[in-house]
Amino acid sequence: MKLAARDALRFFARPDKAKAAILLHGPDAMRIALKRKALIDALTGPNADEEMRLTKLDAAVLRKDPAALSDATKAVGFFPGLRVVHVESAADSSTKAVKAALEDWQMGDAIIVLTAGQLNARSSLRKLIEGSQQCVAIGIYTDPPGREEIEAQLAAKGLQNIPPDIMRDIQALAQELDPGDLAQTFEKLALYKLGDATPITTQDLLCCTPASHEAGLDELLRHIAEGRSGEIGPHMARLASQGTNPTTLTITATRHFRQLHAAAASKQGVEAALSRLRPPVFGPRRDQMARQARNWGLHRLEAALNVLMETDLNLRSSKPYPPMAMTERAFIRIAMMHPR
Repeated sequence: MKLAARDALRFFARPDKAKAAILLHGPDAMRIALKRKALIDALTGPNADEEMRLTKLDAAVLRKDPAALSDATKAVGFFPGLRVVHVESAADSSTKAVKAALEDWQMGDAIIVLTAGQLNARSSLRKLIEGSQQCVAIGIYTDPPGREEIEAQLAAKGLQNIPPDIMRDIQALAQELDPGDLAQTFEKLALYKLGDATPITTQDLLCCTPASHEAGLDELLRHIAEGRSGEIGPHMARLASQGTNPTTLTITATRHFRQLHAAAASKQGVEAALSRLRPPVFGPRRDQMARQARNWGLHRLEAALNVLMETDLNLRSSKPYPPMAMTERAFIRIAMMHPR
């Protein structure tokens, strides 16, 4: 049986313990690992490994000994409770062993959880699992989590007092971060708010999001867009020491000023235009961009974009200009355009 995304979300929360086998497959190993852990915890509880109710097999073992899976599902544990056999790196080469184990499987045997990479529709393993009402196949894809999935993850961490505007910020954050970083952010947020029943704020969220190289670029953009010309040189020197090249800086600045220009020119208003940005921006950065778009105005933003376009052309030409110095000069020129 194949589950759609919405049904799969409910299944992970309350898995059917009468199923013989559950296949998780998809291109992202981190997403698969997170879903597999959530699934096994929901099936057995968090202490299954310590209580020896979780058996782990690698697919390579099944190629040498196909009966190992059947033996593992039939084994009797020392502790009471449901048992799980996890087969890692499953593939079509595992189909024979899985089929034999399913033919022998009876209620009370361990549930088989298979994790695999990307399997196409012709995969024999997928066909075996999807074609049986006794089994469940779930595709885990790289789409950002939806609101329902985010709410489920937050609730699992005990995070419930979340205002609507903060939930929008979390949804925006979920589109930027990979699943591992997002899970780590929720974990940090739960610890940060431990014993604190007050609503989650933007500052709480920012304290728990992972730092990245983008933060340094964002700070440089803020210096340029807010007219702090004296801060540009030292900040560019730090970015250059980290290996950032002038072309990357110019492209990033051009994208930022184009976003400001689009927001300033929007008939629906600055906030409405910024809310449609992809990847989305949230919290203080969104407020900063709204303020910058209003302060600069359409004509000054067009002038700034002209300077950036000229700089980009010069960087790509054969002229003997020092690239980083030329880029720094352009950024300072733009900062000097900021309305006083």
